[in-house]
Amino acid sequence: METTRVFSQLVDALADPAVRVVALKGGARSSKTYSILQAFAYMAIRAKSPLLLSVVSETLPHLKRGAIRDFRRILETEGYLFTTPFWNETDHIARFGPGAIEFFSADAPAKVLGPARDYLFINECINLGYDTVRQLMIRTRRKVVFDYNPAWPFWIDAKILPRDDTRLIRSTYLDNDYLTAEQVREIEAQREIDPAWWRVYGLGETGQVEGLVLENWDICGAMPEAPGKEWLGIDFGFGAPTAVVHVALSGGETYHDEVVYARDLTNPEIAERIRAAGLAHLTCIADSAEPKSIQELRNAGLHVEPADKGADSIRVGIQIMNRIRKHFTTRSVNLIDEARKWHYFKNTDGAFDRARPVDAYNHGMDAARYVYLNRLGDTRPTFAITY
Repeated sequence: METTRVFSQLVDALADPAVRVVALKGGARSSKTYSILQAFAYMAIRAKSPLLLSVVSETLPHLKRGAIRDFRRILETEGYLFTTPFWNETDHIARFGPGAIEFFSADAPAKVLGPARDYLFINECINLGYDTVRQLMIRTRRKVVFDYNPAWPFWIDAKILPRDDTRLIRSTYLDNDYLTAEQVREIEAQREIDPAWWRVYGLGETGQVEGLVLENWDICGAMPEAPGKEWLGIDFGFGAPTAVVHVALSGGETYHDEVVYARDLTNPEIAERIRAAGLAHLTCIADSAEPKSIQELRNAGLHVEPADKGADSIRVGIQIMNRIRKHFTTRSVNLIDEARKWHYFKNTDGAFDRARPVDAYNHGMDAARYVYLNRLGDTRPTFAITY
């Protein structure tokens, strides 16, 4: 099993009887999540008596995209096939004789308030409320492990790190010897491109919740069953992700669902994914900078309009978006991630330039913004709750 320095520190902390909580704070690609899953797999495989380890994250789609995918890779390198009876796809449980690892989301109350376990891993705990975390912790018999990118101060700083039985492990990409040279260059390039990102995801230092572009949003379970109006927004990419977002207007509020968010898709493949989602009947509003792509989607049978993009369309589109209360479905993990990261540049005087958002974390946001520009410019403001 190939391990990093983070894994070694984690194993030491888990073996220390004085440690109840281990908090792994760090930057992107520092092997936090992977190392915790390696340690959990190691304990479950070698268990001689009943042992239950729980892995919890914000939503099940978030788990599938991250922790479950990493766990599968770890186990397959150890010779375990990700099939039954070893892996139960319905309940998301892996069993190794007396040892078992279960994966569930914090948006499932029956699980959060359900039976106890021996070890608990809360993945990207910054996305969970403290009340939920407390319920999970009091149902954990032995040890609790957290990992997070410190994008802003939150409950862990006041309620967990000051405890005498907490061990803090800090890490950055430099602690992961298995990154490629290309990955390292990409991370280090952000030092000049986006200093705020570099502080958190490069250096692993605590950032601040300020200068975020998107306001008045939350997470919902699903799209409305009978929306008044609905469209698709499309932001083309190839090396960058192509994003297709289903936007629905219902009760004066908007709902967003992630239909496509993937790199290296051709236009016929985009059209096929839209058809497979059962949304080919909707009007698509696409990036007008790519007329050839728009025509190819039309040739594939879709109704596509170019977005109304002018010199000030970014600022205007954001204004329209922010005056309407917005909801993102739980499975829209990339949209939610963008909403939490998309921010404005700072001027030399330290003030945020509201006319200059960072051109990053915005593929899905741009796709949605095209819909707002073309179809929702006359929507009146509604009561807003800031997420």
